[in-house]
Amino acid sequence: MISKATQAALTRALRYALRTIPKEGRDPETRVHKALAVLSGAMGGALGVSAVLVELPISTTIILRSIARIAQSEGEDLEDPETALACLQVFALGGRTGSDNLHETGYFAVRAAMAKSVTRALQQMASRGIVDESASAIVRLLAQIGSRFGVMVSQKVAAQAVPMLGAIGGAAVNAAFVDHFQTLARGDFVVRRLERTYGKGTVRRAYDQIRRSEGL
Repeated sequence: MISKATQAALTRALRYALRTIPKEGRDPETRVHKALAVLSGAMGGALGVSAVLVELPISTTIILRSIARIAQSEGEDLEDPETALACLQVFALGGRTGSDNLHETGYFAVRAAMAKSVTRALQQMASRGIVDESASAIVRLLAQIGSRFGVMVSQKVAAQAVPMLGAIGGAAVNAAFVDHFQTLARGDFVVRRLERTYGKGTVRRAYDQIRRSEGL
């Protein structure tokens, strides 16, 4: 159920989240999106685990919109299809384990693993001229992202299922959930901004050098 709900949530989020964002704006509005996610979590927690199919698409859309605003604040063009896919890709960056984040080797590994799928999706989008969630390449990309994001969703649902937590627990879980992805998004789009300025190779070498100097 969680697997199907995750993929549906990502599809709906891609369909709606980016269309309501103004073309210009440097304020990522992280607090606004966190407040909305907390409200969504409180409603879901009050209704219990059975509400996950309703609450998950709402919270995922809120989080994707927050990710997009962070991308915009780092100089990304939200009208560029590549940026839309980069926003979606953030859901895959922290979806394996609790330690899988920007400070670990998994970050560049995930980007590399998804590069071919992203390229194919961009090619299909270019031929159609729009972000079509039903396009085969995008469906495959969403499935790839969803397989990692689904692990995080499973943990979220398990936390919300703890007896007696209810609305307060749902709100707290969603606050942590959105904060996690906002942090990942900020790190990811800072790296992308540095790559645009200095080149991907230079940024990766600097990253590896820092890791070696810190003994990581």
